[in-house]
Amino acid sequence: MGQIVPTALIQAAQTAGAESLSPAQIKEEMIARHLQHIEAAAARGARILCMQELFYGPYFCPSQDIRWYGLTEEVPHGPTIRLMQELAKKHQMVIVVPVYEREMAGVYYNTAAVIDADGRYLGKYRKTHIPQVQGFWEKFFFRPGNLGYPVFQTAYAKIGVYICYDRHFPEGARALGLHGAEIVLNPSATVAGLSEYLWTLEQPAHAAANGYFVGAINRIGTEAPWNIGEFYGQSYFANPRGQIIAKASRDQEEVLVSDLDLGQIAEVRDLWQFYRDRRPDMYGDLCRP
Repeated sequence: MGQIVPTALIQAAQTAGAESLSPAQIKEEMIARHLQHIEAAAARGARILCMQELFYGPYFCPSQDIRWYGLTEEVPHGPTIRLMQELAKKHQMVIVVPVYEREMAGVYYNTAAVIDADGRYLGKYRKTHIPQVQGFWEKFFFRPGNLGYPVFQTAYAKIGVYICYDRHFPEGARALGLHGAEIVLNPSATVAGLSEYLWTLEQPAHAAANGYFVGAINRIGTEAPWNIGEFYGQSYFANPRGQIIAKASRDQEEVLVSDLDLGQIAEVRDLWQFYRDRRPDMYGDLCRP
């Protein structure tokens, strides 16, 4: 048995009556609710925690309404990141914080900040693959990420982040493994009828193909006024063998905590030598436009 790292995922519902509230009011209520969940995770011994995609707001991308630009803030200098730095230090917990980032007026990213257990901001990942399909008009709201696939050495593990639609692309998942990730966290917002059949297929496959842990987070409920479908929860952890070892409910707000044994990574990679046997010299076609 190797180092055991209790890790937490938070899946939550959009605040009631969000269609009649301002973005600032929604943000305030959602952050307040998540503060309770973070305290609960800390009480259960969590050392690493990740929240869902755009955790402090609704999934507003079924619209093309510029009022949601009001949810943006700078990373790392915005108020949400500063607050999470205080909490990380208080609980000695690594916190991954998915927010709507403003780089400058008119340039916005779907971003996750990584904060170490001593409160230090380590860096950020910007969502790379941006969908533009019915109900998911994300190119209106987000510029494609431009920071590559960073891996962050935290107090407890090497962490990589992939965001929602990214999970459909195995190339970035492999890059995170090559960069040393031990745990890859994927905050998402995805609905039944579209992606549910892939939810427990793709990311366990990434875990098995790369020999690392995956934590997949999805929100819950149906969000007015768009009502594009049910966010079906079922956040989970997959181990380096691709086995789902813990799973949340479909429709309940929940803090899912699982003990991740990092020693399993070496055990699996020593058995399945995918990194030894890969042939990058033969993969040139993968990089053609």
